[in-house]
Amino acid sequence: MSTRRAVLAATVLAAGLCYAQLRPRSGFNSSSGASGNFVRLEGGLVVNEDELRTARETDTHASGTPDWTNAPGFGPDVFTFTRVIFKSDPSPPSSRGRLRWLGWWVDYPDADLNLSYRLQQLTSIKTDPNARVLKLTDPTLPDYPLLYMEHAGYMRLSDDEVVALRKHLQSGGALFVNDFWGSEEWNGFASEINRVLPNRTWAELTTDHPVFHSVYDLRGPMRKLQVPTMQFWNPNYDPNDPQSSQQTVFRGEGSEEMHVRAVFDDRQRMMILAIHNSDISDGWEREQENETYFKQYSERVAYPLGINIIFYLMTH
Repeated sequence: MSTRRAVLAATVLAAGLCYAQLRPRSGFNSSSGASGNFVRLEGGLVVNEDELRTARETDTHASGTPDWTNAPGFGPDVFTFTRVIFKSDPSPPSSRGRLRWLGWWVDYPDADLNLSYRLQQLTSIKTDPNARVLKLTDPTLPDYPLLYMEHAGYMRLSDDEVVALRKHLQSGGALFVNDFWGSEEWNGFASEINRVLPNRTWAELTTDHPVFHSVYDLRGPMRKLQVPTMQFWNPNYDPNDPQSSQQTVFRGEGSEEMHVRAVFDDRQRMMILAIHNSDISDGWEREQENETYFKQYSERVAYPLGINIIFYLMTH
């Protein structure tokens, strides 16, 4: 594996992956004296947010990611999965403990590249084999109509980022948000979105909405579409037992039920779709790590729902 341009250091954490996920991330001081905004990713890799451009620049931390190429001529004519880099409040008033430090980088880069590959494999859409990572103030933002955010419960946008995201959404762009849990994180995220789109209200979607049927027909109660984080997954979960829990870790008050909510513009175009209390990106990221988890969540829910959302937001 060649050295990636954006990877400045690699650290193997003795306590393993879960410990790596729960440590503070921002403000990392490089011993080399290099300047920049450094964050430690899952698995211990350290990247400079100021230099990061594509998911392909960052080494996999899970089970590897696929490589593919497109035929000549398809270069600029593909869908590019685009993850937003944002700052999170490092010490918000919270009962969540270390879980509050999870940020934009969760499930990156494996989820981005795996979903991009499956989207190309399972549909007629051609996808960018590198995916994209950018800040809202990046001048190329208008080139990427669909943006993705993860763990945005403690997101804190600068005034410039607020203006950039508002312009993007009002100009026809869309935002897909996933993997944040509990009332505390919902309120933090919704507060920042209110700065972006003041006076817009959230609509609660049910599985009757067309987004659940745009490519794959996903029916039934919303709870059947909830995906647990794999590290906290309860393999003995019984969906027919109301006392059975999908996860072994409590994710905060208001975290039990999955919600899909949306913000629409005046023409009823969906500008934002947010999946609250579900981790479909773990189904993309960790598809090779456990066959049971793959069959139960990646194959049945995470990929179909992710593909539906992308198709719907890009065509409506």
